[in-house]
Amino acid sequence: MSQSRASGQTAAPPAGAGDTTRERILTAAMEEFARHGIAGARVDRIAKLARTSKERVYAYFRSKDALYAAVAAREYVVIAEATQIDPSDLPGYAGRLFDYFVARPDHHRLITWGRLELPGTAVADDPAQALLAHKIDQLRQAQQAGQLAPTWDPADVLALVNQIATTWAAQPELSEAAAAHAMDATTAARRAAVVTAVQRLFPRAR
Repeated sequence: MSQSRASGQTAAPPAGAGDTTRERILTAAMEEFARHGIAGARVDRIAKLARTSKERVYAYFRSKDALYAAVAAREYVVIAEATQIDPSDLPGYAGRLFDYFVARPDHHRLITWGRLELPGTAVADDPAQALLAHKIDQLRQAQQAGQLAPTWDPADVLALVNQIATTWAAQPELSEAAAAHAMDATTAARRAAVVTAVQRLFPRAR
């Protein structure tokens, strides 16, 4: 069995100066996974970019999949903090998601690779699931407070808003077509369409 797929947990190095190495590994892995996916990523390239050794990478992360999980988990937290869902203003939330991925298309690719290559993979204490559960609960509370129509299942609300907000990030080929053929080819026009679509489905609370 290759070391990258070994199931045994390797003890992490002690905290302190090594934490800087761990951060370099995570940053390098973010770039590698976004560019090549999980199967195509190479731990030796990650180690080289992080200015460390392949053995050191495995000292922190027991496998390539575990390293991807750590990178993705951190990214989900960053996205949640940067976009801040407001159940009373879902169009605004959609706009922030749109802006985030327009500025960071590589981050969207990172998440998409995980969905394609690791579908249905259950991870204990998965922060992404915890964040989603919290957002759904926020939407449910907004319904109870009369800020959001109660006819929708809050899980459906979140799924639809996220999908609309990431429409362009998920379809880069359509972005190229829009640049050539849309009546208004600007990014601002694409953003306005996203916000308007969400507004019509889930109007801002008055």
